[in-house]
Amino acid sequence: MWALLRKEISSFLSSVIGYMVIAVFLLLTGLFMWGFQGNLHVLDQGYATLSTLFYIAPWVFMFLVPAITMRSFSEEKRTGTIELLFTRPLTDIQIVLAKYLAGVFLVLLALIPTLIYYFSVIQLGNPVGNIDHGGTWGSYLGLLFLGAGFTAIGIFASSVSDNQVVSFILALFLCFVCYSGLQQIASFELLGAFDRFVEKLSIAEHYDSMSRGVIDTRDVIYFVSLSGIFIILTRTVLQSRKWS
Repeated sequence: MWALLRKEISSFLSSVIGYMVIAVFLLLTGLFMWGFQGNLHVLDQGYATLSTLFYIAPWVFMFLVPAITMRSFSEEKRTGTIELLFTRPLTDIQIVLAKYLAGVFLVLLALIPTLIYYFSVIQLGNPVGNIDHGGTWGSYLGLLFLGAGFTAIGIFASSVSDNQVVSFILALFLCFVCYSGLQQIASFELLGAFDRFVEKLSIAEHYDSMSRGVIDTRDVIYFVSLSGIFIILTRTVLQSRKWS
């Protein structure tokens, strides 16, 4: 499994895709934080905060993570190399986990350079260091969990089709539904007592909770469960290929 994981990470870093994803993520978040004038601009907010980063990043990840994961199994199916993958002394779950962890690693690589924003805002505070450190680190952790959840969704979408475009669109749709769509459905108040339950199933609900700086075990369990469910679904799709 670890050999496959290293291979997947190497394939990301030896191609343009990995670097493009990191560059696009930093460019978009940097423009909103430091470039575009308005309420999201760091210097126009009136206090030291990284709220712009943690507001924009989930929407950027919603597009970039499916772009990363869309070729995970789709490309293997299209080229026929997936059969060779199954001949390795690995279980289906190990194959899925290797591709999943490689995607999470790339998400982490994209987040690390944003620490420059964090230290910059610390210096801009009045007095220096006047920033909600707990809320900031909680938001970072929440963003990492969110990226991990999106990665699991993207891996699943990639296993469903051998067409990368179809996998991308499906992953994008599922990420949107899980992040914001469920909250929108709950806001219509059509389900009565179940509205709050549906809202609790949304990623945004738990991501916002972690952004307050309080790491609730319920939020952690939610994100771990979300990733686990889509990893199991991916394994099921791969196993169904063997049955057919």
